[in-house]
Amino acid sequence: MSQTLINPVELEKLLAISCGITTDSGDDRFKAILTQLLGDVCRTIDKFDVTDEEFWQAVNYLNVLGERKEVALLAAGLGLEHFLDMRADAKAEAEGTAGGTPRTIEGPLYVANAPLAEGYTRMDDGTDEGEPMWLYGRVTDPQGNPVAGAVVDIWHANTLGNYSFFDRSQSEYNLRRRIKTGADGYYAVRSILPSGYGCPPDGPTQTLLNQLGRHGNRPAHIHFFVSAPGCKHLTTQINLNGDLWLWDDFAFATREELIADPVSVTDKALARERDMPSPHTEVKFDFQLVPSKESREQEKIKRERVLG
Repeated sequence: MSQTLINPVELEKLLAISCGITTDSGDDRFKAILTQLLGDVCRTIDKFDVTDEEFWQAVNYLNVLGERKEVALLAAGLGLEHFLDMRADAKAEAEGTAGGTPRTIEGPLYVANAPLAEGYTRMDDGTDEGEPMWLYGRVTDPQGNPVAGAVVDIWHANTLGNYSFFDRSQSEYNLRRRIKTGADGYYAVRSILPSGYGCPPDGPTQTLLNQLGRHGNRPAHIHFFVSAPGCKHLTTQINLNGDLWLWDDFAFATREELIADPVSVTDKALARERDMPSPHTEVKFDFQLVPSKESREQEKIKRERVLG
């Protein structure tokens, strides 16, 4: 059913009072945003004749969503986090500041203050018998010059699709490391190939996706923050080519420029040089950072994260 029963003048009066428009105190921008948001909710209820029971079911759903700490997961699943990237890309294009490695969503599973190493480190603790992975690349500026002192912050799932800290069976900071580049701009890590994963099947995010007729699967991917003095902070992730869900990521994070090709390495001399098993899988990905115009652009956006 699509109908409107509420007098719009009466609705505006209600919104003006509930959102503080009639008072001189408070934040004017916040008031305007909330007035728009609540007005849209009220008009939607009226248009679709949402029942009282449906309304309170929605309220209960939000309670469960918060209790399960899946609000950020749902924001990704509904495309809201991707929308922020779309808007940031459009803004950069309009300002003439576009360029560098493309951004994509951060997701909800970052943990701050991972161990920091110079140039190279091992990320896995050796307990997961996954395919050994040599992940490496170079951080450069737009002219291709190496960026020394860049910090490449990496995190990814294990072979079961689980992340340390959130999965208490894993050791502290397993599959989470920060690597500082040297004068050559290179970073390298030994790790294991991550697996894709799905939303918790009993969680509120998957419950909503079911109502939409959608799955909650993500392809195998690796997250990155890349930062350096004088450069825009980069939030991105790469997908591993060949994954079943590569172009059907429920979180809308896949971008053509962010797909890496896993390569099987059977050269025993190269494996010895890397202190890696033979064979192992090699994943190469280079990052290009662009200059920042303001110091705030050098920092990751402020949002709630584990341990800072």
